[in-house]
Amino acid sequence: MADPTGLPRALDASADPPLRALPPGAGELLRELAAPPRLVAHLRLVHDVAGQLADRLGAYCPGLPFARDAVLFGAATHDVGKAVHTAELSGPGSAHEEGGRELLLAHGFTEEQARFAATRADWAEPGVSVEELLVSTADKVWKGKRVPGLEDLPVARIAEAAGTEPWAVLLDLDELLGTIAEGAERRLAFQGRFPV
Repeated sequence: MADPTGLPRALDASADPPLRALPPGAGELLRELAAPPRLVAHLRLVHDVAGQLADRLGAYCPGLPFARDAVLFGAATHDVGKAVHTAELSGPGSAHEEGGRELLLAHGFTEEQARFAATRADWAEPGVSVEELLVSTADKVWKGKRVPGLEDLPVARIAEAAGTEPWAVLLDLDELLGTIAEGAERRLAFQGRFPV
């Protein structure tokens, strides 16, 4: 019998260009939670964009200290709390943030992994890591949204690590994010194929 929720389809549907596979544990968790297909599609898209950012920034500034795997896992689970707080799939609310962190911890994930669910909206807070900034940026730019205040934060970290002027990094990051944002219509159409 076919799954009426569309969850397997959301986890495995092909896209053009192809989306990278979710990190170990993320897909299994979404299956176990019977996560809404629209949420799964969203997490796959943000995960893919975060992978693009991490790949490009790793090549652009090898001296920038960040954990690529943490970025990918964080992007793949940043909104997992919406599997429980389903009203926030189509409406406002932030209960999914702490709820997602608690959900990840309850399923055996570490605090380090679970932090992204609770912090990705807190990018302006002191002590936010490069990994959290990349997840927050991916969560905006996947749909073509640009947030200058957010984008300025990784610019400063990259410029410091590269020993270069922030304006030069800003130009390069702007070009990268602009290129990623150009695919927003395609990504939004992919997400729209799946029910809330």
